[in-house]
Amino acid sequence: MTPEPGPDRLDALLAQVLGSVAGEDARLRELVGGVVTHLHAFVRETRPTEAEWLRAVDFLVRVGHTCTETRNEFILLSDMLGVTSAVDEVNHTGPPTMTPSSVEGPFHSPAPPRPLGAWIAEGPERRRGEPTVVHGRVTDCDGVPVAGAVLDVWQADDAGHYDSQDPEQPDGNLRALLTTGPDGAYWFRTVLPSSYPVPTDGPVGELLRAIGRHPMRPAHIHVKVRAAGHRPLTTHVFVAGDPYLGSDAAFAVKDALVAAFRPSAGPRFGMDGPFLAAEFDIRLVKEGDPR
Repeated sequence: MTPEPGPDRLDALLAQVLGSVAGEDARLRELVGGVVTHLHAFVRETRPTEAEWLRAVDFLVRVGHTCTETRNEFILLSDMLGVTSAVDEVNHTGPPTMTPSSVEGPFHSPAPPRPLGAWIAEGPERRRGEPTVVHGRVTDCDGVPVAGAVLDVWQADDAGHYDSQDPEQPDGNLRALLTTGPDGAYWFRTVLPSSYPVPTDGPVGELLRAIGRHPMRPAHIHVKVRAAGHRPLTTHVFVAGDPYLGSDAAFAVKDALVAAFRPSAGPRFGMDGPFLAAEFDIRLVKEGDPR
């Protein structure tokens, strides 16, 4: 039996490694030192075998090999471990009236500029999906309208696929760059998104299966907002009633981001027949807000 290393030897090893962390960037030294300290503590606590450690290294190598121009397996891994949401939490505090932020996810890509009220669904989902209008106002945290705010919107279709995953969808489908008018209002027409599984054909999917977790994300629409003089915001609009709201694989659901998609009827919002309507107001934090 291999004798257990004494705490003095492990302490000396950690001190030696931390002592080698140098350079002029104090923040980099702090971050690297923190990672080293926590990794050494993990080894002390769990005592992985050499085979287990090599398997973990191989897993990370395969995560890297899975990344492409349209797929970032490392972001997916961060999302599935809740780390992305934790980083989001520590970086986006502010007034209680602000719209909460949420994770960006791995499917963001450049969106085409579109006018307010545009149909952003241009693929086969336009025929089969449930017509939907999303509307609201962009204001600051005191309710003052923000004109000229740019909303970057993207979503999956009614079958849970983004354009980058579905060859039947044209590039830029279910994506839009929208600019608010003087009253801060925005609106667009689309189809109701579906809940969907994150990609499970790579190493992250293997991990989820190994630990007995489902890969499902509740139905949602992503929104990034930028406006002069205000802090940028990345968030979600979740569909109320989705069965996965309480077990989002990315741990990104916040109560304030869940919106009711209510039945409505035309003629409204340029819609002639029945449709779903969701109102989602967005409150941005002013730069320099002491709250």
